[in-house]
Amino acid sequence: MNDFRIVPAGDAALVVEFEARIDPSVNARAIQLAEALQTARVPGVLDVVPTFRSVAIYFDPLRTNGDALLAQVDAEAAKPSSDTDTGRPAVRVPVCYGGELGPDLAAVAAFSHLSEAEVIAAHTARTYRAFMVGFVPGFAYLGIVEERIAMPRRATPRVRVPVGSVGIAGVQTGIYPMETPGGWQLLGRTPLKPFDPDRAEPFLIKAGDAVQFYAIDHDRFVDIERQSRATGVATGVRDNSDPEVRSRARERGADSASVPSVRERFSGATPP
Repeated sequence: MNDFRIVPAGDAALVVEFEARIDPSVNARAIQLAEALQTARVPGVLDVVPTFRSVAIYFDPLRTNGDALLAQVDAEAAKPSSDTDTGRPAVRVPVCYGGELGPDLAAVAAFSHLSEAEVIAAHTARTYRAFMVGFVPGFAYLGIVEERIAMPRRATPRVRVPVGSVGIAGVQTGIYPMETPGGWQLLGRTPLKPFDPDRAEPFLIKAGDAVQFYAIDHDRFVDIERQSRATGVATGVRDNSDPEVRSRARERGADSASVPSVRERFSGATPP
């Protein structure tokens, strides 16, 4: 018996649903399916969108053999995931924590009964998985946050959250790629741009990536921000103390397998 189901979403879309939980192995199957269908370039398929645990396939019903598409989707979905590791280098993200850049750090510390320094240590200790990209272009839903600091989102969202703000909401963490309303708890801010349409590779993080945060002081924040603006490259300043923040454009090229589109839809994510 299959551990997934395929359901129609109108006459021009199919949704493949795997187990309803936030789990790297389940997510790996969703991403593997999406990449397989994207690579196959099935005639009539317009878009393939992976989420935490499902994949939406949008197609033109006038150009698509529905039975053939359904058979191909069923065969690909039945394949076990080969690995949760994509083999791509981890994306290292510098963050200036606390102060005006991280206005909720003190609240998270109080919630977790830890010092602010311990919250920062807990947030930077893990390598997070990018489960999906959605909400707005470049917003990657990362997890899984350590339980002690997994504070729920704010009861009243902010009207404006600055670009680069790093927040948490329960077991998820993420970076706001543009100024938007948002209700996540803001721990700090990165000088990097998660999304820049003028870069060769607009997206800093894609679904399936490993992401690591590391703490920097305010001077380093300003330094990296200045260099990023001047060069247009998502890279930090390399010296004896700070690791290089590699340019995603140089590492993987223009891979559109999971680039978000205007039709992006998802399930299971906490709205930022």
